[in-house]
Amino acid sequence: MALFSSTRVSRQSPLGYLAKLLLGVTIGAFMPQAHAEQAADSVAPEIASAIAAKGDGNPVKSKKWMVVVANPLAAKAAADVLRTGGSAADAAIAAQAMLGLVEPQSSGLGGGAFVVHYEAASGTVTTLDGRETAPMAATPKLFQKADGDPMGFFDAVVGGRSVGTPGTPALMAKMHEKWGRSDWASLLQPAIETANNGFSVSPRLATLVQSDAARLSVDPVTAAYFLPGGTPIQTGDLLKNPDYAKTLTQLQSGLQDFYSGTTAKTIVAAVRRSATNPGLLSLDDLAAYTVKERDAVCAPYRGHSVCGMGPPSSGALTVGQILRLVEPFDLAALGAKNAESWRLIGDASRLAFADRGRYMADSDFVKMPTKGLLDTNYLAQRAKLLKRTKALETVTPGEPPHDRASLDWADDESLELPSTSHISIVDGDGNAISMTTTIENGFGSRVMVGGFLLNNELTDFSFRDVRDGKPVANRVEPGKRPRSSMAPTIVLKEGRPVLVVGSPGGSRIIGYVAKTIISHLDWGMNVQEAVASPHLVNRFGTFDLETNPALDPLAADLTALGFKTNRRALTSGLHVIALTPQGLEGGADPRREGIAIGE
Repeated sequence: MALFSSTRVSRQSPLGYLAKLLLGVTIGAFMPQAHAEQAADSVAPEIASAIAAKGDGNPVKSKKWMVVVANPLAAKAAADVLRTGGSAADAAIAAQAMLGLVEPQSSGLGGGAFVVHYEAASGTVTTLDGRETAPMAATPKLFQKADGDPMGFFDAVVGGRSVGTPGTPALMAKMHEKWGRSDWASLLQPAIETANNGFSVSPRLATLVQSDAARLSVDPVTAAYFLPGGTPIQTGDLLKNPDYAKTLTQLQSGLQDFYSGTTAKTIVAAVRRSATNPGLLSLDDLAAYTVKERDAVCAPYRGHSVCGMGPPSSGALTVGQILRLVEPFDLAALGAKNAESWRLIGDASRLAFADRGRYMADSDFVKMPTKGLLDTNYLAQRAKLLKRTKALETVTPGEPPHDRASLDWADDESLELPSTSHISIVDGDGNAISMTTTIENGFGSRVMVGGFLLNNELTDFSFRDVRDGKPVANRVEPGKRPRSSMAPTIVLKEGRPVLVVGSPGGSRIIGYVAKTIISHLDWGMNVQEAVASPHLVNRFGTFDLETNPALDPLAADLTALGFKTNRRALTSGLHVIALTPQGLEGGADPRREGIAIGE
C-alpha cells in the first residue's frame, strides 16, 4: 500500500496554477518549457523549466514589509505572518516549512541552511550555521572505491551514504528563540493544513520529477510519493502529504522527536536500509547536532559593507574577494554590456575561486586564513593581475597572510550542484533576513522519510582526501561540515541594510550574487532588472553565458579577449530586496517560480 496519498485532479494551465495560488498577487504569465542543460557539466540536477517575466518587469514596492520567496504558497505563508506583526525570522520559518512541501526538491527539514540576520534595534548582523554534519563514523575514504579512486557522483548521491545530519529544524528553532515573536506552533500550521488538504503541483516540480524519474524510483517511499502507480506527478495534480503534516505537528511540540525520538529513528533506519548504498548516520549524530552562531564575514565595496556567512560557507569570502578585486576599476563607466567589465569580473572570479579551492573549508577543522583572504594589501596585489587587456592565461591560488593557518593544502575538486532555495525578508520593524536553504542536489539523496527528502550534503566534500601527497582541506572528517557556496548576503551602508540578496545555483551562486550586487550598485539597475539581467559566470576559465541571443556580441568579444565560452541555461533563483529612502523594492528571479509580496 502506498505510504502517501496523491490525488489527481483535472489539469490546469500553468498560468491558471499561479493565478489560483497568488490569491490576488499579480505576476506575469508563466509558460514552462523544459530546456536541456548543455554539456558543460557532467550532471544537471535541477534543470531550467522556464524564463518568465515577473509582472511588468519592475520591482514590487511596499512601505512596511517585504518577502521574496521561491514559491507563491511559501510567499503567502510568510506574508501572512508579517501582516499580523510577526518578525522576519517568524516569516522565514513559515516560508521554510511551506517550501519543504511545495518545493521539496530544493530544501526542507532533511537539509541545512545558513542565515544572515540584521537586527534593527541594535544594528547588529548575526549569522547562524545550520549546515549538515558528517556522521561520526565517516572517514576521508567515504566516497572512494576499493582501489582508492573517487566514486561516480550519482553512485555516491543516491541512497544513504550521502546523508549528513539535518540542520534545518534546529536552525528554525534557533531563529525563533533569538528573534521570534509569533507563536512557534502557529508558524508551522499553514504547511500542516496544506499538506493535509493538498496543493497543486507546480510546473517546475512536475518538470523536475519527470527529468529525475529513474533516480526517484530507487527508494520505494520516494517513488510512492513522486511516481504514484509508476507515473510521475504532473502540473496541476493535487498532491497530499499527510506524513509531512504529521512530522510538522510533532515539530510544533519541539525538536525532541526529530533529533532523538521516533522521527530520528525513522531517519537513521532509512539511511541505513539501502542494500547497495547504505549510510552511516546514527542516533548519536542526530542527538549531538547543534546550530552554530558565527562571526559575519564583511567586505567593503564602494562605501558599503557586504556581509555574509563565513566558513564552512565559501560564499561571503569569495563574493567579497571578487568585489574587492574589481573595486579599483570603474565598472560604472564601462557598463554592463562592455566585455571589459566582464573580463574584469570573470578573471576576478577565477582568482577568488582558486583561493576557494585551496583554502576554504570548515574552520572548526581547518586553520583557515579567513582574515588574510580579505586582507586589503593581499587583494590589492592580486588585483594588479587584472591590469591587462586579455584574459589571464593561467590562474593559481595566492598566498594570503595568515597566523595559525597552514597553507600547505591540495586543491579541492568537489562537485557542488545547482539546487537549493533562497528567502529574503524585511519585516515591519526593519529587521532583515537572508536565508539560503538546501538539500544539495535536486531531490537530495532521493531517500524520503516522514514526508520530506533527506539531503545528499556529504557529496559537497571532496571525494579525494589527498592529492600529490597533500591533504585536501575540504576532505570528509567525522562531525565536519562540508564546504558550501551558499551566499546569503546583507549589504549595509552606514550600518543600515540597503540590499538583502541570495540565490541557489551550486558554486555559481557566488557569481550570481556578485553580479547582482554590481548590477545594482555600479550599473544602477533596480532589483528586478538586476536579477533578470543575463548571467555570465566564470569560475575555472570557461565563461558560462546564459542562453540568450542578447549575449551574442559579448560572447564574440570575450572570445576575442582569450576566453573559452559556453552557452547554457543558468538556473539561479535570486530573491532580492532593496531598502531605499522611499520604501522597499523586491525582485524575484524570472528563472524560477518565486514572487515578491509587500505592503
